[in-house]
Amino acid sequence: MSDIVKGVLSGGWGLVVGWILPAALNVIIAAWLLPGVAGLPRLSDLAEDATRTGLLALATAILAGLLLAAVQTPLYRILEGYFGWPRPFVAAGRRRMLRRKHLLADRLDAARLADAEANGTLDEDGVAALAAMRAHPLVGRHVTADARRGPVQRGLLHERLRRFPVDDGQVVATRLGNAIRRLEEYGYDRYRLDSQVFWYELTAVVPERTAKQVDQARTTVDFFVCLLYGHLIVAAFAVGAVASGAADGSVAVWSTVAALVLLSIAWYRAAVITTDDWSAAVRAMVNVGRVPLAQALGLRLPDGLSEERAMWTLSSQLTRLAYDERATDLDKYRAPGGSGFSVES
Repeated sequence: MSDIVKGVLSGGWGLVVGWILPAALNVIIAAWLLPGVAGLPRLSDLAEDATRTGLLALATAILAGLLLAAVQTPLYRILEGYFGWPRPFVAAGRRRMLRRKHLLADRLDAARLADAEANGTLDEDGVAALAAMRAHPLVGRHVTADARRGPVQRGLLHERLRRFPVDDGQVVATRLGNAIRRLEEYGYDRYRLDSQVFWYELTAVVPERTAKQVDQARTTVDFFVCLLYGHLIVAAFAVGAVASGAADGSVAVWSTVAALVLLSIAWYRAAVITTDDWSAAVRAMVNVGRVPLAQALGLRLPDGLSEERAMWTLSSQLTRLAYDERATDLDKYRAPGGSGFSVES
């Protein structure tokens, strides 16, 4: 028994908390909303025959959680704006996200310039820039209010801006997509270390605690994503049951369906916000994993940052692209007597 508990607390905890638990919550909601429909147990049955009906409900929750976990990649891709979106919607969503990102950046710049103006330290170029921002139809609406914001409120603006990738070319069509893309972009933007290419290598060499932090932070996002999809599935099931006559279209049913849809929007926003911890964990993994990763690959980490970026660029290209003779440029980073990515010319 202790081995089972230890296994759940280590490897399976993310599955239980991230997928099975929210699936169980949705099973309970479905049983309350549509009792007796399509074999759903009644809550009164759970109280009267807790063993048989409870085990059935538990098995249903586990199977639903496992199923959603198995297809989590396409589920995430839909919310990120990569899968199932018509091309015009993707283009329009990306333009909207770029405008939102640029507006946040401009608002922060305008607040900084307004502070300099109030302190009497604003130069001529700054005066011209601030005047242009005040005349801007969007930025100008926020200049006065943002100038009054305290450090905490401005920190929240910075937090919202940090949920976008640094590179405009990496911006995608949805808020969740951008929040995840920024953590995928971090290693490449700073060091040209593509964490997506070297993900399994990084998780193999970083300290166990660092890798566990990444899994735990991801689990929180999984929880809200599973809760979101579960609510939408229950709402769709309820609409189908009413349309087919299997359930009464009472005010309580329609109110609950509306509440589930509204809660799904709230869970989406919660998923976006909780990517902050996930991003911090991935950032830590990249920062502390660079040196042991280079050693594990038989490479010597250069002293200069520009040289390190060149090394990781060559390493990433050798991993994800077909072999090219230019890959031998990686030999100059080979550790003495090491074996790894270096190739012999």
